[in-house]
Amino acid sequence: MRARRHQVLSSLAARLTGDTEDVVQAMSFDEVVDALGRRAEHYVGTKVIPLDAIVGSVDKVRDFDRRFRPTSAVSRQRWERLARASRTGEVIPPIDVYQIGDYYFVRDGHHRVSVARSLGVTLIEARITAIDTLLTPVGIDSRSALELKFWRRLMLQRVPFVGEARAAVAVDDPADYGEIAEAVEAWAARTMHAEGAYMDPGTMAARWYAEEFSPVVAMIEEAGVRGKDERPAAAFLRVACERYRLIREHEWNAEVMQAVKKGSKKR
Repeated sequence: MRARRHQVLSSLAARLTGDTEDVVQAMSFDEVVDALGRRAEHYVGTKVIPLDAIVGSVDKVRDFDRRFRPTSAVSRQRWERLARASRTGEVIPPIDVYQIGDYYFVRDGHHRVSVARSLGVTLIEARITAIDTLLTPVGIDSRSALELKFWRRLMLQRVPFVGEARAAVAVDDPADYGEIAEAVEAWAARTMHAEGAYMDPGTMAARWYAEEFSPVVAMIEEAGVRGKDERPAAAFLRVACERYRLIREHEWNAEVMQAVKKGSKKR
């Protein structure tokens, strides 16, 4: 079977070039939903969708690669029977897919997708159920990207940033999201103790961004201690850690920033 041979060669090439499994293995619907968070779902109807937008599977991730070439010869007869039916013009029923943003995941019809792609077809009819997610479903082409999304979602559930703040706290290291959540909650605990009043999560997120994060990032920029290409949130965490290491203090002022700057140069 030609599609199977192509899959073997593609997998071998990926290994030889050092590409990860992400390049060749179909994406897992469950992993994507777990990373982004499921909010709701609704049935869209039957539509024609581009085959290139089908990137994963609900339950057959290991049976097909990212281009839906079979990863084994187990169902060869079924694949070849569908291929003959397609070539002779038999009516092929629509596949069933979940839609997450611009991505589609096959619920039923994996072999139909595989055959269509091998025959050079670009469109396929599908019954679509759309999944609404807590995080925007973009940039999820690899497992490392999904891990980053997963920890960002957990952070936003603890600290519900919105609008400008939500965008500003983006980082590249998944572990940093846990540190951001801890920093916000620690700041809120000190503030509530000082003010003698409760702060709900939404207020906590808004006040920390306005009263702690934004002024400190401005000070970091002014002091010139933000690294090249370093995200503002990553710079905040690094400098906050350095500040506490040097002076065991939670306050921010020009003297503190100078101490941080001198301490960073000595290391």
